[in-house]
Amino acid sequence: MAGVTDFLIEHASKDPVSFHMPGHKGKALYQKCGYGEFLERFIDCDITEIIGADNLFQTEGIIAETMGKYRELYDAKASYLLVNGTSGGIIASILACAGKSSDGSDGGKLIMARNCHKSVFNAMTLGGIQPVYAYPSVVEEYGIAGPVEAEEISRLLDENPEAGAVILPSPNYYGICSDVEAISEEVHRRGKVLIIDQAHGAHLKFFEGRKGSTAMPKSAESCGADIVINSTHKTLASLTQSAVLNVMSDRVDLRVLEDKLQAIESTSPSYILMASLDINADIIKKHGCELMEKWQENLEYFYRKADRIEGLKIMKNSGLDFTKINLDMSACGLDGGQLEQELLKYEIYGELVTGNILMCMSGIGNTQKDFDRLLGALAEIAEKKSLISDEVNQPEAQTTAQETGSFLWTKKRTMHNMPEHKKLVKIEDAEGCFCAASIIPYPPGIPLICPGEEIGREEIEYVKELRARGEKVMGIDGEDRIVVGA
Repeated sequence: MAGVTDFLIEHASKDPVSFHMPGHKGKALYQKCGYGEFLERFIDCDITEIIGADNLFQTEGIIAETMGKYRELYDAKASYLLVNGTSGGIIASILACAGKSSDGSDGGKLIMARNCHKSVFNAMTLGGIQPVYAYPSVVEEYGIAGPVEAEEISRLLDENPEAGAVILPSPNYYGICSDVEAISEEVHRRGKVLIIDQAHGAHLKFFEGRKGSTAMPKSAESCGADIVINSTHKTLASLTQSAVLNVMSDRVDLRVLEDKLQAIESTSPSYILMASLDINADIIKKHGCELMEKWQENLEYFYRKADRIEGLKIMKNSGLDFTKINLDMSACGLDGGQLEQELLKYEIYGELVTGNILMCMSGIGNTQKDFDRLLGALAEIAEKKSLISDEVNQPEAQTTAQETGSFLWTKKRTMHNMPEHKKLVKIEDAEGCFCAASIIPYPPGIPLICPGEEIGREEIEYVKELRARGEKVMGIDGEDRIVVGA
C-alpha cells in the first residue's frame, strides 16, 4: 500500500486544479514572485534555533522582523506567527481571555457561536470553560449557518455578565460574514473581549476598498475585533499549518496571551512554515494590489460566465466572501457529493460538500485557466445531466436542510454535567445517551454533538449516512463506537 509520499507525487503529476486549501495552489506563484530558490533548497531550510535564527517564543531578530511585517500589513498592535494553524491561536486566545472565572479561579464562561470550529471546544475542555452558545441564523435553502446576529450576542452578554469573551467565525466555511462591527460594539459596551476566528478570511483586509460585483465584506481587523486569527495558508500563500494572530486593541494582556501561545505551540517550530509566512508577507507587500485585482477580475469573470450555465445555481447571499464559490446543481439531479464526483473526472478538486452545495475555495494562486477549467467542466456536466434527466425522468436532488441532515447542529440542546465514568457503545445503540467526546464531521469541523449533549435518533442516522458514504467523522472508532457517559 502506498504511503503519503507516493500519494502526493502521484496527485501532483495529474495536473490537478485546486479549488481547495491551501491558497497558493502550488509552486507557480512562488516561482512567479521570485522564490524559486526557496523551493529548490526547501530541505536545506529545515533548521532549528541556531545562532542568528531567533526564537519564536522570545523574538528579538528575524522572527520579530516577520511579525513586524504582519503588524504593518494588518494595522495591528501586535502580530504573532503560528505554526500549528489557527487552531493553536484560537486555543491560546480563549485561555488568555476566558480562562478565569470572576473570582480568579480556573474556569470561566465563553459566549461562542454554536458553529465554531472544534478547536474552540478543545479550548473549553483544556480550560474548564463553560460554553454559552450563540446560534447563528440558518440559510434555510441549504441548511447551512448564516451570520451570528448582534442582538443574539447582546442578549447572551446580558444573561451571562461573568463571561470573559465572545468568539465566532467570520467568514464561516461557506464565506458568510457576520456584522462584526455591530457585534464588537455590543461586546465592548460591556467591557468584554471579542475574538474572531477569521481562518477563512485572511485575504479580506487586502480586498478592502475594491468595488465591483464581488466586493468583499470588511475584515474583522477593520471592524473592531480585539483578537483576529487568520489562516494565511487557506487563501493566501503560506504553507499549510501556518497562520497569523493579530491583536487589535489594548483590551488584551499580551503577556498572558504570549504565555498561552508558548504553552500550546510546539517547542520545535518549523522554520519552513515560518519562512513561508515571511514569503507570504513579502508577496502581499510587493505584489498584493496586482494579485488581489487579478483575483477579483477572475471571480467576476467566473460568476458572469457561470450565470449562463443552465441548471447551475450559485449562492450569492449578502455579506458573502465571494472567494468561496458555492455551487448547486440539484436542478440537474446532482447533490453536492455527486457534483464533486463529476468534477473529479476533470481533475478538479473542491473543498466541502454540504447537502446540495459543493463549495469551491479559490485562493491567491488560482489563475484564469483554473476558472476556465471549472467553467468548462460545469457546462459539460450540466449539458450531459440535462440529457440524462430528460431521457430517464431523473428526479431532482433533495433540497431541504432536514433531508440532507446538515441542519442538526442548529438544534438547541440542554447541556448536562458529564458523569465521571464513560464507556464505548455502538452508535446504533447510543440513542438517549449523553455524548462524552465530540462527534465531528470533517470538514467542516463543526461538532454535530458536544460533550454533555443528548444523542438522538436523527443524529445517529445522519452519522451512519456519512460513514456509509466514506466521509470522515471524528469521535467514532473503526468499529462505529462512540464515548458516552456510563
